[in-house]
Amino acid sequence: MKADSKKTILVVDDNSDLIYSVKEGLKSIANYEVKGVENGKECLDFLSKQKPDLILLDIMMPGMDGWDVCAKIKGKKDTANIPIIFLTAKTDPISKSMGRLASKDYIEKPFELKDLKRRIDKGLEKD
Repeated sequence: MKADSKKTILVVDDNSDLIYSVKEGLKSIANYEVKGVENGKECLDFLSKQKPDLILLDIMMPGMDGWDVCAKIKGKKDTANIPIIFLTAKTDPISKSMGRLASKDYIEKPFELKDLKRRIDKGLEKD
C-alpha cells in the first residue's frame, strides 16, 4: 500500500449529525475517507463488503450496543485486526476501563477535532 493512499475511517453512531460533523471535520484537516453507519447491524453489513482502516464506535446505540459490535468485530478472523476507538458520551469509570481494554482508545464526547485526528493517527500506527 502506498503511504499517501487515503485511509478509510468508519464512524458508527446513531447520531447522524455527529457522523456528518466528523466526516466534514476530518475532511478539512486530514486525508481520510470517512464513511458512516448509524447502528451495529449496518456496521457489520459494511464490514462484510469493505474493511476500513479504523472504526470510531459509539457505545450507546439502540439494538446492538457498541460493546456487542466490538465483540463481534474482534471475534471474526477477517475483522479482528481492525483498530477500534470508542467515541462515546459514557464517562463512568467502569466503561472507561473496559473500553481501554477492548479498544485502541476511548474518546469522550464532546471532543476536539484536532485531538480526534491525533488519536486516529495514533490508532492507525502498527503495534
